[in-house]
Amino acid sequence: MFYTRGLLDRISAGSAQFPALLLTGPRQVGKTTLLQHAADTDRRYVTLDDPTVRALAREDPSLFLRQNPPPLLIDEVQYAPGLFPYLKVEIDRLRRPGLFWLTGSQQFHMMREVTETLAGRVAVIQMLGFSWREGTRRRVDLEPFLPTRECVADRMVDRAGADTEELYRFIWTGSMPVLSAGPVLDRSLFLSSYVQTYLQRDVRDLSQVGSQESFLRFLKACAARTGQMLNLSDLARDVDISVGTARSWLSILEASLQVYLLPPFHTNVTKRLIKRPKMYFLDTGLCSYLADWTSPGTLASGAMAGAILETFVLAEILKSWWHRMRQPSLYFYRDKDGREVDFLFAQDRVLYPVEVKRSATPQRDWRRPLAALDRLSGQRGPGAVICLAAAPIALDELIMAVPVDIL
Repeated sequence: MFYTRGLLDRISAGSAQFPALLLTGPRQVGKTTLLQHAADTDRRYVTLDDPTVRALAREDPSLFLRQNPPPLLIDEVQYAPGLFPYLKVEIDRLRRPGLFWLTGSQQFHMMREVTETLAGRVAVIQMLGFSWREGTRRRVDLEPFLPTRECVADRMVDRAGADTEELYRFIWTGSMPVLSAGPVLDRSLFLSSYVQTYLQRDVRDLSQVGSQESFLRFLKACAARTGQMLNLSDLARDVDISVGTARSWLSILEASLQVYLLPPFHTNVTKRLIKRPKMYFLDTGLCSYLADWTSPGTLASGAMAGAILETFVLAEILKSWWHRMRQPSLYFYRDKDGREVDFLFAQDRVLYPVEVKRSATPQRDWRRPLAALDRLSGQRGPGAVICLAAAPIALDELIMAVPVDIL
């Protein structure tokens, strides 16, 4: 059964403008399924997971392309990096849009080849697992999330209507299609296998990773810190590795879209702003598994309940943008006095703040952290406190408490 993805109608739009389209993302998020569903019947499909096909693409790229003329969908293209220069030649020869659709899961190997050989010729699209809207089969062709009244009203039309138990079950399960909407029933077994596949297929060839056991401990330590400000020294000390190694390994997690580093908001007006990023896992199910939360109930009542909800909201916000082929100007705000705003959009020189609260009872005190933005230059736009409330409630003329199930 195909679940409509937010990117579905955007694939055709991107393909109509560029000769090549590259869909990147972690393993098991549905990249191939989406492109196969979007493809016309005349588009060939080949996967470099097939050892025979991969060998031909590596050893004789010219023959590979003669045997597989465009329009062509190449799955797991990172396994044949030598293919990219030949794709460039073919693109420059034919000079028409929509020639090649590519998927790849190993961005740290692939993106250098793409930027060096296909610059200006390829639309690069990032994709994650199901958004909550996609997984619950609600409307997905909405504008990306901003905390405006218009956006909230649009999303209220088909809100999920989930209670806290259902919410944390979705968070604990995660966004991989085979878990949230597929045939896999044993989550722990699947995620254990997923982690081993990630370590063995995506990480083992990297010279920076000498020990898979140490890297697994590093993964677990990062999961336990989701939603927190990044402190590489503490992270390295807990895993017993050097700060340089921690920095290198973190770049692998970031490039493979396992974690996202949310940058701090900067301004020249004040020097009292924190400059370290915050780290978030992009799949809450994988994060919960690595942090050893064994059920939705223990996660919802445990020490990570607030951090994992904030992580979930951040991932949903990113999906609302990435799955519409857009990039948000998204930050967090924190000054040295400890005043913090979880998320801050800077859109058209207007600042839109967003806070996350694990409470069902809106309070006017929730407006207080947002007052820290008054010292900044730039126009203040409307803001939202995303919470467990049953309905939107205005906290003042600009700030509204918003139910999390509209995401």
